[in-house]
Order: sequence, then structure tokens, then C-alpha cells
Amino acid sequence: MEIVKGDISQQDTDAIVNAANNHLWMEAGVAGAIKRNGGREIEEEAVRKGPVQVGEAVSTGGGRLRAKYVIHAAVMGQDLKTDGEAIRRATESAMAVADKLGVKSISFPALGTGVGGFPLEEAAEIMIKTVLGAGRESAILVRFVLFDDRALGAFEKAYRRSTGASASTFR
Repeated sequence: MEIVKGDISQQDTDAIVNAANNHLWMEAGVAGAIKRNGGREIEEEAVRKGPVQVGEAVSTGGGRLRAKYVIHAAVMGQDLKTDGEAIRRATESAMAVADKLGVKSISFPALGTGVGGFPLEEAAEIMIKTVLGAGRESAILVRFVLFDDRALGAFEKAYRRSTGASASTFR
């Protein structure tokens, strides 16, 4: 597991996760950055696969991104609100899709904390515990890519609390 500061749309992992709404439109926040950098075809493919239930995830090609796939994790509905259970289910669903795709690496943003308005520290705890507790068939690198120092600190703290690991675990 890695926890880094950066732009998720620029990651070189096999897949990146989009913090999606359940209709899979890509307008603002993480979704908007992915669409701007990867191309409109990502959104067009995603919308054809929707709508989905909040908590579900679907994959599309990565367009012009370095990542081969985008996994759209529906963390909110059309009201653009989320909760801890939706974040947990969306994280689990994204990991399940990654397993089905056979990817070796995946990058996650802080789901639900931007447009969804969910508290960052709580989202970090939920996502870290969900990934650490997931019984997966294959071992893959999970990278949390955070946009700013506050988010980076929240995920580092959640990781330390969950594992007892030192800060040297992060890059």
C-alpha cells in the first residue's frame, strides 16, 4: 500500500478509481480531472454502463490516461451526498472490479470527500480498513492518491492507526 500526494489522473497504475455519481456523469472534482486528461470517451463509455446503484463500480478504458482502466465507483447518487456505508461499498466494489480485470495496481482518491462533502478523516478510516480487510484472490498494489497535505495526513494517520506502521511506509 502506498499513500502519496498527487493528481490521480496522472498515475501510472493499471487502474485508477473515479469517485462517481450513480449515473456516471463526469463533470466536477476527480471525475472532471479524469475526463479532461483522459478524454470524453471515458465518460461516454461509463454513461452507457449506467445508471448503477450507489456502492457499485464499473470499469471503462483509460482513454489518453497512463492507466489502462478507470474504475467508476458510485459513491453518491444524484443528490451528490454520500455516507460511510456508500464509501465502504464503493471501495469494496472497486477492489472487486480490479480483481476481475486482473490488474496489478490501482490508485484511489479520497472517495466522497470532495463533491460528496463527507468528512475526510472518516473516509480515510473507512477506505483504509476496507482495503486492508478485503480478502482478495490476488495481491495488488493499492495507492491512495491525495490532492493536498490535509488529505495526505488523514490517510497516513488512518493507516498508522490500522496497522501500527511508521511514517516510513509512505512515499
